[in-house]
Amino acid sequence: MALAYLLDEHLRGPLWRAIGRHNATSSNPIEVVRVGDVDAPPLGTLDPDLLAWSEAANRIVVTFDKGTMPKHLAEHLLARNHAPGILVIREHQNLKEVVEFLVFAADTSEEFEWQDRIVYIP
Repeated sequence: MALAYLLDEHLRGPLWRAIGRHNATSSNPIEVVRVGDVDAPPLGTLDPDLLAWSEAANRIVVTFDKGTMPKHLAEHLLARNHAPGILVIREHQNLKEVVEFLVFAADTSEEFEWQDRIVYIP
Protein backbone atom coordinates (compact mmCIF):
# COMPACT_ATOMS: atom_id res chain seq x y z
CA MET A 1 0.00 0.00 0.00
CA ALA A 2 1.37 3.40 -0.95
CA LEU A 3 2.03 5.94 1.77
CA ALA A 4 -0.47 8.72 2.42
CA TYR A 5 0.54 12.22 3.48
CA LEU A 6 -0.83 15.19 5.39
CA LEU A 7 0.62 18.59 4.45
CA ASP A 8 0.99 20.95 7.40
CA GLU A 9 -0.98 24.17 6.95
CA HIS A 10 2.03 26.28 5.95
CA LEU A 11 2.46 24.05 2.87
CA ARG A 12 -0.88 24.95 1.29
CA GLY A 13 0.76 27.04 -1.46
CA PRO A 14 3.62 26.15 -3.82
CA LEU A 15 4.13 22.54 -2.69
CA TRP A 16 0.41 21.82 -2.92
CA ARG A 17 0.36 23.22 -6.47
CA ALA A 18 3.47 21.19 -7.41
CA ILE A 19 1.80 18.02 -6.15
CA GLY A 20 -1.35 18.96 -8.06
CA ARG A 21 0.65 19.34 -11.28
CA HIS A 22 2.29 15.96 -10.65
CA ASN A 23 -1.05 14.27 -9.91
CA ALA A 24 -2.67 15.78 -13.02
CA THR A 25 -0.08 14.27 -15.36
CA SER A 26 1.06 11.12 -13.58
CA SER A 27 -0.31 7.62 -13.56
CA ASN A 28 1.18 7.42 -10.07
CA PRO A 29 -0.50 10.19 -8.02
CA ILE A 30 0.52 11.18 -4.51
CA GLU A 31 -2.14 10.48 -1.86
CA VAL A 32 -2.24 13.74 0.08
CA VAL A 33 -4.55 16.07 1.98
CA ARG A 34 -3.78 19.45 3.54
CA VAL A 35 -4.57 20.81 6.94
CA GLY A 36 -7.67 22.88 6.26
CA ASP A 37 -9.17 20.52 3.68
CA VAL A 38 -12.65 19.14 4.31
CA ASP A 39 -11.37 15.66 5.17
CA ALA A 40 -8.40 16.87 7.26
CA PRO A 41 -7.82 18.79 10.50
CA PRO A 42 -8.96 22.42 10.37
CA LEU A 43 -6.59 25.34 9.93
CA GLY A 44 -5.05 26.33 13.25
CA THR A 45 -4.89 22.76 14.57
CA LEU A 46 -2.16 22.51 17.19
CA ASP A 47 0.73 20.12 16.57
CA PRO A 48 -0.25 17.62 19.30
CA ASP A 49 -3.74 17.36 17.80
CA LEU A 50 -2.25 17.09 14.31
CA LEU A 51 -0.16 14.12 15.45
CA ALA A 52 -3.21 12.44 16.99
CA TRP A 53 -5.17 12.95 13.76
CA SER A 54 -2.32 11.68 11.58
CA GLU A 55 -2.06 8.58 13.76
CA ALA A 56 -5.79 7.85 13.43
CA ALA A 57 -5.75 8.55 9.68
CA ASN A 58 -2.40 6.79 9.11
CA ARG A 59 -0.94 9.74 7.20
CA ILE A 60 2.66 10.91 7.38
CA VAL A 61 2.94 14.60 8.28
CA VAL A 62 4.95 16.71 5.83
CA THR A 63 6.13 19.98 7.36
CA PHE A 64 8.76 22.72 7.52
CA ASP A 65 8.42 22.75 11.32
CA LYS A 66 11.76 21.56 12.63
CA GLY A 67 11.44 23.78 15.71
CA THR A 68 8.51 22.38 17.65
CA MET A 69 7.50 19.17 15.88
CA PRO A 70 10.33 17.04 17.38
CA LYS A 71 9.25 18.05 20.89
CA HIS A 72 5.61 17.30 20.16
CA LEU A 73 6.51 13.93 18.65
CA ALA A 74 8.55 13.02 21.73
CA GLU A 75 5.59 13.90 23.98
CA HIS A 76 3.22 11.97 21.71
CA LEU A 77 5.42 8.88 21.93
CA LEU A 78 5.90 9.22 25.70
CA ALA A 79 2.12 9.07 26.03
CA ARG A 80 2.36 5.61 24.38
CA ASN A 81 0.98 6.83 21.08
CA HIS A 82 2.48 6.29 17.67
CA ALA A 83 2.95 8.43 14.60
CA PRO A 84 3.01 7.29 10.99
CA GLY A 85 6.05 9.56 10.65
CA ILE A 86 7.07 13.14 10.08
CA LEU A 87 8.93 14.36 7.00
CA VAL A 88 10.59 17.74 7.49
CA ILE A 89 11.43 19.63 4.31
CA ARG A 90 14.83 21.28 4.45
CA GLU A 91 15.01 25.05 3.94
CA HIS A 92 15.31 26.27 0.35
CA GLN A 93 14.56 22.81 -1.04
CA ASN A 94 13.56 22.50 -4.69
CA LEU A 95 9.85 21.64 -4.93
CA LYS A 96 10.40 19.23 -7.78
CA GLU A 97 12.85 17.26 -5.63
CA VAL A 98 10.37 17.21 -2.74
CA VAL A 99 7.62 15.86 -5.01
CA GLU A 100 10.01 13.26 -6.43
CA PHE A 101 10.95 12.19 -2.91
CA LEU A 102 7.30 11.82 -1.87
CA VAL A 103 6.58 9.68 -4.93
CA PHE A 104 9.70 7.56 -4.42
CA ALA A 105 8.99 7.03 -0.70
CA ALA A 106 5.37 6.09 -1.36
CA ASP A 107 6.34 3.61 -4.06
CA THR A 108 9.39 1.97 -2.54
CA SER A 109 8.87 1.82 1.21
CA GLU A 110 6.53 0.32 3.74
CA GLU A 111 4.58 2.27 6.33
CA PHE A 112 6.51 0.75 9.26
CA GLU A 113 9.77 2.25 7.96
CA TRP A 114 8.59 5.78 8.84
CA GLN A 115 6.68 5.05 12.05
CA ASP A 116 7.61 7.17 15.08
CA ARG A 117 10.44 8.90 13.19
CA ILE A 118 11.30 12.35 11.95
CA VAL A 119 13.17 12.34 8.66
CA TYR A 120 14.60 15.39 6.91
CA ILE A 121 13.99 15.33 3.18
CA PRO A 122 15.19 15.00 0.55
